[in-house]
Amino acid sequence: MAVFPWHSRGRNYKAEFASCRLEAVPLEFGDYHPLKPITVTESKTKKVSRKGSTSSTSSSSSSSMVDPLSSVLDGTDPLSMFAATADPAAPDSSRKRRDRDENSIVGSDFEPWASKRGEILARYTTTEKLSINLFMGSEKGKATATSAMSEKVRTRLEELDDFEEGSQKELLNLTQQDYVNRIEELNQSLKDAWASDQKVKALKIVIQCSKLLSDTSVIQFYPSKFVLITDILDTFGKLVYERIFSMCVDNRSVLPDHFSPENVNDTAKETCLNWFFKIASIRELIPRFYVEASILKCNKFLSKTGISECLPRLTCMIRGIGDPLVSVYARAYLCRVGMEVAPHLKESLNKNFFDFLLTFKQIHGDTVQNQLVVQGVELPSYLPLYSPAMDWIFQCISYHAPEALLTEMMERCKKLGNNALLLNSVMSAFRAEFIATRSMDFIGMIKECDESGFPKDYVNCAEVWVEYTCKHFTKREVNTVLADVIKHMTPDRAFEDSYPQLQSIIKKVIAHFHDFSVLFSVEKFLPFLDMFQKESVRVDVCKCIMEVFIKHQQEPTKDPVILNALLHVCKTMHDSVNALTLEDEKRMLAYLINGFIKMVSFGRDFEQQLSFYVEARSMFCNLEPVLVQLIHSVNRLAMETRKVMKGNHSRKTAAFVRACVAYCFITIPSLVGIFTRLNLYLHSGQVALANQCLSQADAFFKAAISLIPEVPKTINIDGKMRPSESFLLEFLCNFFSTLLIVPDHPEHGVLFLVRELLNVIQDYTWEDNSDDKIRIYTCVLHLLSAMSQETYLYHIDKVDSNDSLYGGDTKFLAENNKLCETVMAQILEHLKTLAKDEALKRQSSLGLSFFNSILAHGDLRNNRLNQLSVNLWHLAQRHGCADTRTMVKTLEYIKKRSKHPDMGHLTELALRLPLQTRT
Repeated sequence: MAVFPWHSRGRNYKAEFASCRLEAVPLEFGDYHPLKPITVTESKTKKVSRKGSTSSTSSSSSSSMVDPLSSVLDGTDPLSMFAATADPAAPDSSRKRRDRDENSIVGSDFEPWASKRGEILARYTTTEKLSINLFMGSEKGKATATSAMSEKVRTRLEELDDFEEGSQKELLNLTQQDYVNRIEELNQSLKDAWASDQKVKALKIVIQCSKLLSDTSVIQFYPSKFVLITDILDTFGKLVYERIFSMCVDNRSVLPDHFSPENVNDTAKETCLNWFFKIASIRELIPRFYVEASILKCNKFLSKTGISECLPRLTCMIRGIGDPLVSVYARAYLCRVGMEVAPHLKESLNKNFFDFLLTFKQIHGDTVQNQLVVQGVELPSYLPLYSPAMDWIFQCISYHAPEALLTEMMERCKKLGNNALLLNSVMSAFRAEFIATRSMDFIGMIKECDESGFPKDYVNCAEVWVEYTCKHFTKREVNTVLADVIKHMTPDRAFEDSYPQLQSIIKKVIAHFHDFSVLFSVEKFLPFLDMFQKESVRVDVCKCIMEVFIKHQQEPTKDPVILNALLHVCKTMHDSVNALTLEDEKRMLAYLINGFIKMVSFGRDFEQQLSFYVEARSMFCNLEPVLVQLIHSVNRLAMETRKVMKGNHSRKTAAFVRACVAYCFITIPSLVGIFTRLNLYLHSGQVALANQCLSQADAFFKAAISLIPEVPKTINIDGKMRPSESFLLEFLCNFFSTLLIVPDHPEHGVLFLVRELLNVIQDYTWEDNSDDKIRIYTCVLHLLSAMSQETYLYHIDKVDSNDSLYGGDTKFLAENNKLCETVMAQILEHLKTLAKDEALKRQSSLGLSFFNSILAHGDLRNNRLNQLSVNLWHLAQRHGCADTRTMVKTLEYIKKRSKHPDMGHLTELALRLPLQTRT
């Protein structure tokens, strides 16, 4: 193809804008308006009767206004029909009916187990290594589809025997997190096995997990282990119950809310019995107890008295558990399931409690003492392990209990020597009014109680007392409490053993002090923070403070007390970042610090604001999102200055905005993300241009151009490597839009930045089989066409663009046209290279795209350019790869444009553009 000259067509932007506007249509008052409410007129041709309703026809303000949906449906709204067929007295759903127990008397005043589990997991932790037994599965003894029922039962029992006889693998030296992950894997394996109808495997997993509750080798972790394992048991119990319940449902009926065993079919009963028989065959006591307790609710399918008969038996089973810690948690689990399925059976729960009191002295027996010596655990660390289980048992027993029972329980505690552990659980579980009316009795018991191994814990008391102080007193009293905690916890670094309680104190304080000027004026608040010496805990506390600040700080602040304190808090978070910090954690820290930066405002004192940003840059240099936020903030500061001065900078404000520009220019190179740098160079250059800092703007744009060759072929987007060309294309299009209004530098010649950018684009190594380079050249052609106009499409106030500098100078236009011809030659050369079978579709698409560019920006009165457009039209259709619909619409557009004034030459062009059919 020969080289064609370029001739840009003249543009009258005002006239084009006017022609593109929507036609104004006068609207008479009362006429239809799209936002006017629609009155739905019910059709009388079809009616749907509904109980308790009468048929009526609503009147409309206009007889011609009909709801289009109603007219299509002829009045039969499918949702209304569905509602009409439904029984209004029917219950909400079968699942809700299932979940409501007919005997449930537990109200919202009963604190559920779910609210306690999180605190237990957070408080009872360990750094020691743990072990776990994993079920390895078995391939022998699998029943075939043709086996008799007796053979199936025998096979399943053999599989259970195989499981108990060693089909397990012990994993040693697990960290606490590894252990939790393994338990979660077992929970998921249980669900997967159940979903794939491997019921025996599911049972094996539950048995295996239950066995873990007999292991107290790392005794400090036992309460958390109990929480994790019983979650699996709860899942299993729910799956079994749902399975049996589903067998009671046929195509026409479901079990009623208050179903009785007579409503259950024989198949469901047989399946239920089968589950209980399987569990009865478990040889070891602890897994047999836990697995049966988990499906206690299933007794409802068998008999009305099934649960009331099982509870006492399960209570007696616990007597066979020798370890008092394991025993008390088994009792806690029985109370859990008992309160869920039969809270009215208080006698069984009371028996469970009194059994516990009879065996309470075992805690101080020789067996326990020897175990603690082996593990190197002191009694003050051991006894609090009982608290979660005992608190729960006492809560269940005391719930809606008569006064006489509570008095009896209190007397029994006295007989046991006012044991501190027991007394602590009694006071946490009994009703507040019961405790209040006997406050002097309890004080006397506390005074006389045996503290050995369970001393009156100061920090736990302070944890509760500080909340009361925050609610009902002023900052002076809160400061006194914090000072007292510091006084007690600093000697011998006692705070190192009480980080969870100290964290709880901080959270309660900041939850009640949303005015941070008041919070940080509490003298002992920051010294209290200094007690958190462990970095991970210290960072967590700082994150809590910042989250509350971001949530509750409504107005920007410049309070020096707040700024100094939060800078210290944010610096603590920032300094925790190292090479091992996860990206998610970095993002969270950056989000919190950015939230603080956005809330700092010195009003019209712009210099003080810039000084703050300078200080913040030095403090938070390791978090790239924070540096990006600072650059945006400084750019916004420069634009605020421009707004205040209404674009007429004084010597002082001109120097200030140049300082802002310099801040951005020296900060951007420290960023890692290459597209982050490119976009910030462009954005900052635009801000410099808006503030008449022309040389600084040139520096930003040159920096961006010099950075383009460094763009890699792939970039990391949310952890995935993706090609970068589409992002580069998007950036360059934005860059071209800015270059239209950038005036040429007097010392660098005509269109210096455009030429530099074209050289970089030419030398950049593009992907094979990519057309992005040509798309970019097409955008450059659009830019050069816009630059050749007498008046540009847009300007920046008080900045003279090239249309003002050159004023349509012929030399400038000649240079512009030469660049256009060079760009066109590149585009046409690329189209030539696509004349291959596998690239013909791309050639057709690019050819039509280039045709449209010439149509939009070129002067087609020039014969050679006109001929080029005809050639491109034929090229797009040559091999039958063109989009016919697009070609038709394009031709229709040309014919329509030819009717406009000064566009008559397009009539002849349209005649030379045939539409070829595919053959």
